[in-house]
Amino acid sequence: MKENGFVHLVGAGPGDPELLTLKALRLIQQADVLVYDRLVSAGILDLVPPSTERIFVGKASGQHSLPQESINALLVTLAQSGRRVVRLKGGDPYIFGRGSEEALHLLAHGIGFEAVPGITSAAGCGASAGIPLTHRGLAHGVRFVTGHCRAGDDLDLNWPSLADPDTTLVIYMGATNAEVFSRELIAAGLSGDTPTAAISNGTLPNQRTMLTTLAELPEALALNGFKPPTLIIVGKVANLARQLGAAPVETKVLA
Repeated sequence: MKENGFVHLVGAGPGDPELLTLKALRLIQQADVLVYDRLVSAGILDLVPPSTERIFVGKASGQHSLPQESINALLVTLAQSGRRVVRLKGGDPYIFGRGSEEALHLLAHGIGFEAVPGITSAAGCGASAGIPLTHRGLAHGVRFVTGHCRAGDDLDLNWPSLADPDTTLVIYMGATNAEVFSRELIAAGLSGDTPTAAISNGTLPNQRTMLTTLAELPEALALNGFKPPTLIIVGKVANLARQLGAAPVETKVLA
């Protein structure tokens, strides 16, 4: 009887291949089959040996190449074939990456697994844009939330808790529901003048960083052509991009 295989749930980081961990790179280059997401950059895929089988299971907002349940089943099937399987995810597999759901499914089917952390987008994109997530006198903490919700559901967040002027709020995949975040955070007491940054293609050569305010965020995103995937950082630290950012910083363009 063939023994069950093993799956590595690997974080690919925010996009720049040089931000891969050494362990992630080694596992990618040793894999027999690579199951990867849409947010894994082309530069990272260039590091995959030509002999490695690649299976794309990327998901865009509202458009799934393969439903999550099918991805879970695929990982089990591949592992049971005895091959070395790497499930490669943008950012970190356990931060809004659904890696824990895949891990639980593997565990339920007797498949061994290992989670290999990656640099999450908040840290990678924030640093690349010149925005420290905490800074003495500006932010004593940071909160991560997702801008996505299940199909047909409203965002179910504790808005008063999130509307803390002394905490940095990072919204993953935040462009689609930017109007909701702006409206609800302001209604919960956060000033509409709170500095806010939008970062697309963070850590990559085509990165864009835009500075605006919480109140003007939805209109600024639309007028400046920011589309998913876009990371949004709300808080006083966002203004530090003007001093610390290496990439050009755009400001809001409003009529």
